[in-house]
Amino acid sequence: MIFEPESECLEREAMRDLQGRRLRALVAYVDQRVTHYRDALAASGVRASEIRGVDDITRLPITRKSDLRDHYPFGLLAVARRELRRVHASSGTTGKPTVVAYTADDLELFARVNARALAMGGAEPGMMLHNAYGYGLFTGGLGLHAGGERLGLNVVPVSGGMTERQLTLIEDFRPEVICCTPSYALTLASELQKRGVAPDAISLRYSLHGAEPWTDGMRAQIDAALGVRSTNIYGLSEIIGPGVSNECVEARDGSHIMEDHFYPEILDPETSEPVPEGGEGVLVLTTLTKQALPLLRYWTGDITSLTREPCPCGRTLARMRLIKGRTDDMLIIRGVNVYPSQVESVLARLPALAPHYRLVVSREEMLDEIEVHAEVTTEWLAASDARSDDGSVALGHASARELCGRIVSLLRETIGVSMRVQLLGPGQAPRSEGGKLNRVLDRRPAR
Repeated sequence: MIFEPESECLEREAMRDLQGRRLRALVAYVDQRVTHYRDALAASGVRASEIRGVDDITRLPITRKSDLRDHYPFGLLAVARRELRRVHASSGTTGKPTVVAYTADDLELFARVNARALAMGGAEPGMMLHNAYGYGLFTGGLGLHAGGERLGLNVVPVSGGMTERQLTLIEDFRPEVICCTPSYALTLASELQKRGVAPDAISLRYSLHGAEPWTDGMRAQIDAALGVRSTNIYGLSEIIGPGVSNECVEARDGSHIMEDHFYPEILDPETSEPVPEGGEGVLVLTTLTKQALPLLRYWTGDITSLTREPCPCGRTLARMRLIKGRTDDMLIIRGVNVYPSQVESVLARLPALAPHYRLVVSREEMLDEIEVHAEVTTEWLAASDARSDDGSVALGHASARELCGRIVSLLRETIGVSMRVQLLGPGQAPRSEGGKLNRVLDRRPAR
């Protein structure tokens, strides 16, 4: 179903006109209310009155995460604190957390875009949503919760972790829709398999996954293991949280951006200039309708591309491809740019490997190196007779050496660089317990 056809199916010319009007109002709004933007516009030599439409957006300053941290906690607010109704924050893994805030109207927008996202993913009023995203300062749980209620779903606020309880509720409550990280979906699928629960015995029909990069190979594994049709949901707390975009369940060919509220650009990661239509670069988003924390041209750091080609679902919203990686995640291995998601795509092509792995990054003689720790399936280990007494892989066994060689060759042929490979036994790679799973172990010395 299409939740808001009057917006999601708007003709391109009408959408551009709407975006232009909202951009003009936004620039005037931040110029009046946010000292940082008033100064940034002046430094760029731009007057708010000169912005006439989206063609002028490249004249506006770019906002980066450092700007939010430099004005921690509330220095970028465009409203008085008494007008706020909620505050969220990032995990703050590097220094101060990134703080975001919402007025009552912002929370209404948050619910609407998440209702759209859930409908894009196949949810319909009356269905039950098993929401396994974390509740709290993280935006995922509460954002999708409000969106589910707005769409007319029966929301089960399970939150993350406590996997045994999650499985019991899925089996007993029989929800049709689930939201969680893709890595946690695989954890749930693995545990259901251990219980002897077949995919066709699970009530789930649709699943929405995000908050961490994933691949089409991982999607195929989730679909098969849970008996669902999974879609990618994208968002980031600085913009609003989840609900910035979502794939439609009909095509699953790029995530529809709620571009009447979030204007997208793709910029060259080196020059910050716009790339040609369909080109790959950094996703930059402008919040067209937010009140508490509006952002001009926010540099997400996520590498993707856009298409505005018609979609079979009938929506006219621009679509973004699956995130290839982040500019700060990119590794340079002997002169070749490598994203962890590229390695994952290669591993997913080998039936002998489970969808669990870890990348160990080290530095040797000033160059970054990756060692791929790939987990084998129980079936391969049994068939290959390469099992050690402790359940790990006997790395010296001929079958293990052959599989390692295949992985090394495929990585080199696909990505263009040689990587060391170590095989792990079943259950030895890290598993998600509901939150984001960090698949990269960085052993490089601090600079």
